[in-house]
Amino acid sequence: MSTPERFSRIPMVDISGLYGDDAAQDRVAEALGRAAREVGFLYVTGHRVDETLFDGVLDAAKRFFALPLDRKMAVYIGRSTNHRGYVPEGEEVFASGSKDMKEAFDLSRDLPDDDPDYRAGNPLLGPNQWPDLPGFPEAVSAYYEAVFDLGRVLASGFARAIGEAPEFFEPHLIKPPSQLRLIHYPVNDRARDQPGIGAHTDYECFTLLKSTSPGLEVLNGAGEWIDAPPVPGAFIVNIGDMLELLTNGQFVATSHRVRNLREERYSFPLFFSLDYDTAVQPLERFVAQGEMRRPGLVAGEHLFAQTAQSFSYQKARLAKGEICLPDNAVGLSSFGQESRLDRPRV
Repeated sequence: MSTPERFSRIPMVDISGLYGDDAAQDRVAEALGRAAREVGFLYVTGHRVDETLFDGVLDAAKRFFALPLDRKMAVYIGRSTNHRGYVPEGEEVFASGSKDMKEAFDLSRDLPDDDPDYRAGNPLLGPNQWPDLPGFPEAVSAYYEAVFDLGRVLASGFARAIGEAPEFFEPHLIKPPSQLRLIHYPVNDRARDQPGIGAHTDYECFTLLKSTSPGLEVLNGAGEWIDAPPVPGAFIVNIGDMLELLTNGQFVATSHRVRNLREERYSFPLFFSLDYDTAVQPLERFVAQGEMRRPGLVAGEHLFAQTAQSFSYQKARLAKGEICLPDNAVGLSSFGQESRLDRPRV
C-alpha cells in the first residue's frame, strides 16, 4: 500500500467476513482501518446487496430525469422544509464557487407527516417528496433500505477498526438523516474540463456509492487526483467527516470530485449518517499526549450547516433570516485533504 501522501490506487476489501465469526470480522476490520488511514476510499465486495435492486433504481432515475423540467420542478427541493426533492443544475455550489454540472433527486428515510421531529421543525427529517411516476417510490425505497442495511454492517466493521465493540454505532442509528442521492450528469462537451461536482468531503460517517461510468477522482496528500472508476459488483466507500473527527484525523475524509466526461453518467451515493442529535468528538485513544484535540460537532447540525452553505435555496433562506447556522458550524472543505493542502479548491 502506498503512503497516504502518494497513494495511486484505491484498495479493494472483501467484507464477506463481516457476516462471519469474530475472527473473520476482525480481519475485515483491520483491512477497513488500513484503507481508512492510508487512503480514505476503498472498493468493497462480498456485500450481499442484490444487483437487481441497482437495476431498479437506475431505471427509476432514467425515467425521472427524462421528464420535462416543469414536472421535475413540481418536486423542487426548495419546496421542502426537510431537504428532499429535485435539485436542478446549478443549484449546488461547493467551496470552489463553481456551479455543478448535474441534476439530482435527494431523499432519505420516508417518515410520516406526524413524525414528532418533523413537526418540531427538524431541517433534515420527515417525509420525502415523490414525483408522480409509477413505480418510482417503490424501486428507490427498496434500494435505499438494502444499501442502508449494508451500511449497518460496515458500521460494525468500522467500529471494530477504531477499537470499539461492533455495536458501538447502533444506539445512534435509530432515525438518522442518511441521504440517498440520484444524480444525473448529462453529456456536455463544452464542460469537459469543468468539474461536474466540485471538490469536497462527505459530511457523514461514510458513503456507499455505485455509478454507471467513470468520472470520480480522489485527492491524495500530494495534491494529485486519482481516478476511482466503478468496478462491477463493488461499492465505492469513502470516509466522511464524522469518522475523521472520531479518530482525530487518523481516518481521512478524502476530498473528491467528479469530472465531466463525454458519456452520460448516473451516480447513486448513500450518505450513512448518525442520528441528528449525536454528539461526535475525538475518542481518547486517538489523542496523543500534548496533541491538539479537534473540537466536537453534533452530527445532524454539521450535515445541515454544510448543506445550508452549498445549496442556493438554503443560502437564500439564510440571507432572509428564515434559518440560521448552528453556533459551532464550520466552513465548507474543513475536513479532508483540501483542508491540509495550500492549493486552490477546484
